[in-house]
Amino acid sequence: MKLMYDLPKADEEAFLAASESGEKRMYCLPFDILEDEFVKGFMMFTDKSVYKLLDGKLLFKYDYSELSDFFTEMMYGSVGFYAKRNGNTELLCRFISGKNLPRYSVVVGGCEALCDAARHKKSAPEPLESNEPERYCPNCGRPFLLHTKICPFCRNNKAIYKKLWNMTRGLHLMMMVPLFTAIISIIFRFILPFVQKTAIDKYILNDERADNYLLHFIVIIVAIVTLDIAHRAINVIQGRISVISGNRFTRTLRAVLFEKIQMLSMNSISAKTPGDLMGRINNDVSVVQNFVTHLLPTYFGQLFSFILALTLLLWLNPLMCLFVFIPIPIAIYSIAKFRSTMQRRHVHSWLRGQKTNHLLQDVLNGVRVVKSYGNEQREIDAFNKTTQNQAVIDESNAKVFDTVFPILGFVVRFGSYLIMLYGNWLLFHGTMKPGELNQFNSYSGIIYEPLMQITQIPRNITNFITSLSKIFEIIEEEPDVRDADFPENLNIKGNVEIKDVTFGYETYNPVLKNINLSVKAGEMVGLVGHSGCGKTTLINLIMRLYEINSGAIEIDGVNIKDISQNSLRTQIGVVLQETHLFSGSVRDNIRYSKPHATNAEVIAAAKAANAHDFIINLPEGYNTMVGEKGFSLSGGERQRVAIARALIHNPKILILDEATAALDTETEKLIQDAINRLAVGRTTFAIAHRLSTLRNADKILVLDHGNVVEFGTHKELLDKRGYYFKLVMAQKKAAEDGVELDD
Repeated sequence: MKLMYDLPKADEEAFLAASESGEKRMYCLPFDILEDEFVKGFMMFTDKSVYKLLDGKLLFKYDYSELSDFFTEMMYGSVGFYAKRNGNTELLCRFISGKNLPRYSVVVGGCEALCDAARHKKSAPEPLESNEPERYCPNCGRPFLLHTKICPFCRNNKAIYKKLWNMTRGLHLMMMVPLFTAIISIIFRFILPFVQKTAIDKYILNDERADNYLLHFIVIIVAIVTLDIAHRAINVIQGRISVISGNRFTRTLRAVLFEKIQMLSMNSISAKTPGDLMGRINNDVSVVQNFVTHLLPTYFGQLFSFILALTLLLWLNPLMCLFVFIPIPIAIYSIAKFRSTMQRRHVHSWLRGQKTNHLLQDVLNGVRVVKSYGNEQREIDAFNKTTQNQAVIDESNAKVFDTVFPILGFVVRFGSYLIMLYGNWLLFHGTMKPGELNQFNSYSGIIYEPLMQITQIPRNITNFITSLSKIFEIIEEEPDVRDADFPENLNIKGNVEIKDVTFGYETYNPVLKNINLSVKAGEMVGLVGHSGCGKTTLINLIMRLYEINSGAIEIDGVNIKDISQNSLRTQIGVVLQETHLFSGSVRDNIRYSKPHATNAEVIAAAKAANAHDFIINLPEGYNTMVGEKGFSLSGGERQRVAIARALIHNPKILILDEATAALDTETEKLIQDAINRLAVGRTTFAIAHRLSTLRNADKILVLDHGNVVEFGTHKELLDKRGYYFKLVMAQKKAAEDGVELDD
């Protein structure tokens, strides 16, 4: 996210005149409201002072020594950026919420650090950086397309076409065939009116018939039929080749997209919804395929036929050719005037469709919650209301389009009536033959086809470019987490060292702060703390699902950034809080982490996870299909299958994120005993729902708001009677009262 904007020339001169020599620019952000008027001003933050600039004037300059407590606050229709100046709260600037609020949120932390440095007379810290993606185009200020970094107004269409050409390098010849066949088909189409003209003028309307008239006439008819058959045969060939090339193109594009999505970091994937990613693989690829294999040959053929028909019409009769184009300026003017309305109506329809899709996805994903609260009718009413609103827009659009387009079609083809009138006048005076008029009408009809499509071409090209841009955005995205140039395939023993690790999903809002932890191979470490303190985030960093902002995590003395991701994760066994099973059999889910595991290994892992007994009582035992997300199994059964899946490949590091949270007390004890046995010889990180299950852990790490507040054994922490002691006592009291507390 951009935190350093360029000052306009006048503001730059005002800043240079007011600033001291050697001041380091840290941040520069725009503001757009001053005393209830819209303006274009800038806040410049240096390592010594804060400047407010507008239209070449310096509105104020404050040193950090007189400022403190920076913050932002939502106001009516805008956001205020505040600080305390000499103890009094002062509004520094106002701006419209949206694209600038995240920027000022980052600068709040940066300004606090600069104020602290000024108070303690230390050197200024380095400027903060933000990994939050831009949501507005830096060039025009318009919002990007939803879940993308694409601005439809500023994108480079030529660059996108070039990327597509390079991507389809191996399919060029096959994809060019439909274009060549389209040209051949058009040539046959142009020959046919000439043959018809000959048949009409020389044979059908010719009173002076030669002796071989019948033979010649039959030849003409055979030629017409042959041309028609050849024309249709070429269309069949073109269609088949288009299907083959289109399918290969689609298969290649979808495979590349899916592979790239698998390589993206969790940060990138989390920024997009599953529906959006599915839409790019299915809908956007289909739009691109349809344009490349069907619409592009059609438009190419129409352009070629338009140029050829225009040339022939000018050669046959320039005056009558002029009649074809007399109504065209009127039609183009009308289309230009109507285009903004058409675009606006299409956008409204698209937004309504998106709202319907989002509602549908939300309800289907949460159908259990809907049924649990008996809100089926409520959701039915909401869906009916949404679809009704969409239907109203679609019906309104249909009425307008079905009225306007026929009128435009009449205007475009009005020239044919002028041709008919003038052509018959020429026939009446004997200066034109009926066959010639028929030929001219045929060629003018060919010209009208591309003219009738002129309203659809911009829309189809826009859809194609948008879909292609969304595809290339995924393909070209650089993952936040990527292997080093020469990653190490480490045979992990299990020593884990966490050194001064700080991490935030947004860099300006750290979730973990300066975490230090040393774990020896084979030790078990429990992670406890209230919800949101950073426990799950910490184990995600150990698995390198996210890239840390600062510090280092080492395994066996090697920075995890230097270990290949595949080597790292294939030696870690994970049971997450949110258990996910894939559609398939129980056996397939258990050996997901070890695809070639034998049946004996599957059964051994299931027994170790205390899952074997319930599995053999299923209708088809290990071959029982678990259904989508494993919903045919209970929560405890799904959890035990997930534990077996984590254990079957004998991981060197075991991560348990609330691994026993979904189990009853009796089953939890059995599995806890199994986990205690299996943890021997493995480095284990365990987040537990019940703190009593961590009493046998070698060490317990207590987190609070991203900070380490305590670290030691269960007994040591209880003897301290500190934070951990309070958590245990609160949970013990809740258990006595029959209430369970989340840790």
